[in-house]
Amino acid sequence: MTTSEVVLIAAVILCAIGFAALAVVLMRVFDALRSLRGEVESLRATTLPLIDELRTSASEARSAVDVAREDLARFDRVLGSAEAISDAVEQSGRAARRVFAAPVIKAVGTVTGVRRAVGRLRHPGHAVEVVRPGGERRGA
Repeated sequence: MTTSEVVLIAAVILCAIGFAALAVVLMRVFDALRSLRGEVESLRATTLPLIDELRTSASEARSAVDVAREDLARFDRVLGSAEAISDAVEQSGRAARRVFAAPVIKAVGTVTGVRRAVGRLRHPGHAVEVVRPGGERRGA
């Protein structure tokens, strides 16, 4: 056996060992891939119903938000109408006060004066009380 034959045999043995090691590594990779496929299938079986439920929940939430948005728009319109009515009532109240304040005061004063006059006519001998601008009173 010459050196070249020994080197050739050593190379063949090393290649056989490398090939065996490669075969073992490939078997391990295939086992890991098979396990990974099983896990992916399990994950897919678990997550697909959850995704469907999430889609349903998102659709329901979208519907609820749309209804809430419509209610908010309706409330905004009602609030605007209430503000307009409140402003109109306030303006009409001010106008009514301006229009009726002086006549009502005059009417109350007239009724009070008539009541006092009728009282004097019924009881002619009673003293009349006069109030002066300074707040002092004097009997007549």
